Amino acid sequence: MKYRLLDILACPECKGWPLKLLIFETKQYEYKILPEETPYCRDYCGLHGRMIKEIDAEKLDCRSCVKTEIVSGMLICPKCGRWYPIMEEIPIMLPDEYRFRDDERERERSFLERWREKVPKEILDSGKPFGLKV
Repeated sequence: MKYRLLDILACPECKGWPLKLLIFETKQYEYKILPEETPYCRDYCGLHGRMIKEIDAEKLDCRSCVKTEIVSGMLICPKCGRWYPIMEEIPIMLPDEYRFRDDERERERSFLERWREKVPKEILDSGKPFGLKV
């Protein structure tokens, strides 16, 4: 997942935006051709975790930002508190009704277990739609 997705991703349940990003693992890519125009994001800079208008234009390093791929991490909705895993570079943002299916629930619980040391305690204990204690 690229940081710039945070400019457009919203919680599928409550439409909360912008989402909070927790990064567990990243990978760097090299691109030979990148757009010159910056910023790449319209309203929200995921790399800085702030609105574009709040960031000094000289501090926006969009070209190096797009070279970073978030391999594993978590998105958290600031409005309703739901969490969504980022697995193998893909944000998994399913509505609750699909997350409670046995196969998906087990996959997400395995994700929580794998990253237990980096996941906030409140999500492990009583995350929405579930944590490890349920």
